[in-house]
Amino acid sequence: QVQLLESGGGVVQAGGSLNLSCAASGIDYGYNMAWYRQGEGKQRELVAEATFGGVTNIPDSLRGRIAISRDNYKNTVSLMMNSLKPEDTGVYYCNLKTIPWGSIYWGKGTLVTVSS
Repeated sequence: QVQLLESGGGVVQAGGSLNLSCAASGIDYGYNMAWYRQGEGKQRELVAEATFGGVTNIPDSLRGRIAISRDNYKNTVSLMMNSLKPEDTGVYYCNLKTIPWGSIYWGKGTLVTVSS
């Protein structure tokens, strides 16, 4: 059974940086990994994706402040966030999508709070 475990959330001042990590277990085939976030009263949105083929996808609104990397040997994905703003506050979820079947798994989420 695939499990995702996030770590690294916390409280940071505006302008600061924070790194999140996600470790996947129970998987032995190809997969894409991504980070999503959900602010209070907002819909869940994509923050960054690292595909099995080595492509990274980051929304234009976050590009320049966000970076994502994955380690295929360790089955981990990391999210590096800089110049954080209060609107970056939310629960950040690790997401895994298997290739080619498309099964989707979510972590429990880790809270990021950016104080002004």
